[in-house]
Amino acid sequence: MSATTTAKAAAADEMTAATKSHWSLWWRQTLAILKLELRKNFFGFRSILIYLLALAPVVLVAMLALVTRVVPNPPSFRTDFGQASIVFAGIYGGLILRTIVFFGCAWIFMNLIRGEVVDRSLHYYFLAPVRREVLVVAKYLSGLLVSVVIFSFTTVGSLFFMYVAGYPASTHYLMEGPGLNHALWYIAITVLACIGYGAFFLLIGLFFRNPIIPALALYGWEWINFLLPPLLKKVSVIHYLSSLAPVPMSEGPFAIVAEPTPAWLSIPGLILVTALLLFISGLQIRRMEIKYIGE
Repeated sequence: MSATTTAKAAAADEMTAATKSHWSLWWRQTLAILKLELRKNFFGFRSILIYLLALAPVVLVAMLALVTRVVPNPPSFRTDFGQASIVFAGIYGGLILRTIVFFGCAWIFMNLIRGEVVDRSLHYYFLAPVRREVLVVAKYLSGLLVSVVIFSFTTVGSLFFMYVAGYPASTHYLMEGPGLNHALWYIAITVLACIGYGAFFLLIGLFFRNPIIPALALYGWEWINFLLPPLLKKVSVIHYLSSLAPVPMSEGPFAIVAEPTPAWLSIPGLILVTALLLFISGLQIRRMEIKYIGE
């Protein structure tokens, strides 16, 4: 083997070792930031609003379960879980998914960066020897874990009280009928909603000093999705989430019907869009300059 070939091989080995070292360093930095952010997001003062928001549907369904247990003539969905599944689909789609999860993710993810600017603490991260892209990934993962845990509890808690309302008929529906499969799909939709909405709101928090207006614009776009033509329906998160719903809901007499996107396209599509949004967020934070004046 010639000296030139030996030198090239040695240089390639050094580059490989350096790449592995960089990835190892970025991974350790991501975990360190993630631990710090999880404590902040779970136990910080901003988390109080999230807990109250997440509890609202659970309390609502629990009250519904209590009322249906004590009234002389209970509604049919207490024992007819075909009806109960439709009732819960309406609660989940209209309240939990479109409102609670949406605004909860908005609060969590927009505050990951914008909250640090308001608190005048972002410069501590920027002064640390950490790539800004690593900071974005770590903060996104922290927001994702927090939102998934909290809103999965909302989904499971609401389902629990819906089943309690129909006990003991609900036991058969859950164990031998489609109840368990429906529950797993609702949890999966909640997780995917946190993944997709989280990336959108993280990006909004990076680009806008006042992220409320673009967040409300996105909320309006998601809510009028049923009025949009089929092509525009697909330019939204809610279309793909609704396509995965185990119990399809009628969107009303004025809705423009569009074929639901199958799961094998919806799930990878949401993940790819999320990756693209995180990539853009990484580019944006590299150009970001801290200006606390006026915040």
